Amino acid sequence: MGYSLFATPVTRIPSSDKALWSSSHSLKGSARRHGNQEKVVSYTKYVVHSNRLAAGQTGQLLRLPREEAEWEWMSFFVRRIGPGEAYRTLTKGEEAVFVLLGGVCTIDWGQGTRSVGKRKNVFDGLPYAVYVPAGHQIAFTGESVCEIAECRVPSDAKLEPKLISPADVSVNLRGGGNASRQIIDIMASSFPADKLIAVEVYTPGGNWSSYPPHKHDVHNPPAEVDLDEIYYYRIDQPRDGFALQHLYSDQSEHRTVKVQDGDAVLVHDGFHPVVAGPGYDVYYLNFLAGTSRTMAVTEDPKHLWIKSTWKETDPRLPLVGKHTT
Repeated sequence: MGYSLFATPVTRIPSSDKALWSSSHSLKGSARRHGNQEKVVSYTKYVVHSNRLAAGQTGQLLRLPREEAEWEWMSFFVRRIGPGEAYRTLTKGEEAVFVLLGGVCTIDWGQGTRSVGKRKNVFDGLPYAVYVPAGHQIAFTGESVCEIAECRVPSDAKLEPKLISPADVSVNLRGGGNASRQIIDIMASSFPADKLIAVEVYTPGGNWSSYPPHKHDVHNPPAEVDLDEIYYYRIDQPRDGFALQHLYSDQSEHRTVKVQDGDAVLVHDGFHPVVAGPGYDVYYLNFLAGTSRTMAVTEDPKHLWIKSTWKETDPRLPLVGKHTT
């Protein structure tokens, strides 16, 4: 059974419904009012679970303002809109990137309207995205059911909006053996933005990713810079598929979290390798922001030896698109 985005008529639900945060380590909780009811939201340091909408429902899948994440930089949202349904927003005092996870929509980012979108879901091709700097507005109108991931960071930089098409992204294969994966650079450090970096990663079932383990939690350029990071997961068999992510550092306890389709992991510090469950291809969308817009990292020296054993890339790759660089 492959990954399917949707296949039933659309039923809209209130966009105010919030994603629930949960894990075995809850930092705090609070009550939020939804109409005449209160819903208890469990705050955690590591994992955010999406709302589980039915296949034809639209609304907010995930809501993560940076104030609730208790970090400085990124706010992250995922929403689903239906045919004819619109989503409009401003970027006052923030820059943002919107990644079309699947579907077709009309977008107006101040340079006229354009119909964009080719892939049915993240396992069906390369992405469209739109970068929107501070002081602009953008509107999406669904032509089909669409899912949109949105990341925002504080910014006052005066830059220009830009549509990013599948022809604009960089595709490469990284690692080797059972640490092979496919990298899609949507907004690399060379992209004309202020703080945001955006990357898609595809990992075949059973393979490791973000490996050898690396970290970026110390501002010590050019060797390493301090970047917070979001991992937003999709699994090609969403009902049963999973991945494991190991979060650790020399100064803190080791923690391994299980993630499923629609989960987000918040990386505040430390090393954070990923392994895809055997038989389940895994996609994650990375957003990064911090003290410098570079990808300077420190790899765990205990595991660097593994690179010398890599002789070839996993033949299952690429999972989407073509290997272009």
